[in-house]
Amino acid sequence: MDRAAMTVGPGMDMPIMHDSDRYDFVRDIGAGNFGIARLMRDKQTKELVAVKYIERGDKIDENVQREIINHRSLRHPNIVRFKEVILTPTHLAIVMEYASGGELFERISNAGRFNEDEARFFFQQLISGVSYCHSMQVCHRDLKLENTLLDGSPAPRLKICDFGYSKSSLLHSQPKSTVGTPAYIAPEVLLRQEYDGEIADVWSCGVTLYVMLVGAYPFEDPQQPKDYRKTIQRVLNVQYSIPEHVRISEECRHLISRIFVSDPAQRITMPEIRNNVWFQRNLPADVMDERTNQFEEPDHMQSLEVIMQIISEATIPPVGLYNLDMMDDDMDDFDSDPDLDVDSSGEVIYAM
Repeated sequence: MDRAAMTVGPGMDMPIMHDSDRYDFVRDIGAGNFGIARLMRDKQTKELVAVKYIERGDKIDENVQREIINHRSLRHPNIVRFKEVILTPTHLAIVMEYASGGELFERISNAGRFNEDEARFFFQQLISGVSYCHSMQVCHRDLKLENTLLDGSPAPRLKICDFGYSKSSLLHSQPKSTVGTPAYIAPEVLLRQEYDGEIADVWSCGVTLYVMLVGAYPFEDPQQPKDYRKTIQRVLNVQYSIPEHVRISEECRHLISRIFVSDPAQRITMPEIRNNVWFQRNLPADVMDERTNQFEEPDHMQSLEVIMQIISEATIPPVGLYNLDMMDDDMDDFDSDPDLDVDSSGEVIYAM
């Protein structure tokens, strides 16, 4: 495959990718520990795509490989569609469907909170997407508002993204790693025991539902929302309440109480949620049967063999451009007691 020359904008060291002159740069759309995300346009089809750039070298680890392989296997209307990976002179580029409606987090932040019908509309789509992941033997393990995007339609379609912490039971052992954001993590995950990733995902879906309805996180102390140790202790104790001013039905309250159960064996399951009376109300036709709304795999889809070759090559730092002062990706240990070592960002990552 021909590689076009690297183009760098003023004051930037990120490449503007034109692999085979197929994509035009539109604008930057995000940044994080991984690198930079950009909006690009396919020159041939004019389709807008999101491209996530990860610096070549040490940052191309097993999590990146897992993200790509697991994401590639998922074809569903409520999951951001994986398209391909491309190697630039300095970065690995992951090309994905562009969700023009932004994050669900932004929509809630602007609204304050949703009424019960709107919250259910998005929750139904979230459950549809996550249930499909589970049917494909993939647990997400980092479900949160920031990882749920919306398309640009008047009745927005929810799109799950970011499979960096995902795990496939076909490829990996039972999860034992504690990853994600404290406000969304299930108690059994925090206890650093071997756990069922699918049941842990149910808990995270419940947190998302609660936030949509209440406009706040269920296990944060309202007086000290940034005290992550206290948040974790409240999660372990399943200490939450629904404010009096939030008017929701008893059916909805009951569903939340069935999700927020400390013992994962007693927690409501994904199939039980799908059959729940409250969940079934006003259920969109395309959410009713997860088997009928999967995308067909395109004939031209990038093969696993090609993807693995690209990932392998991406582990080699770019000659003369490798930065020894790259962000330290080491993971900090923490204990399952109130003295948990959580960094200021609130992100928890502990791999066993």
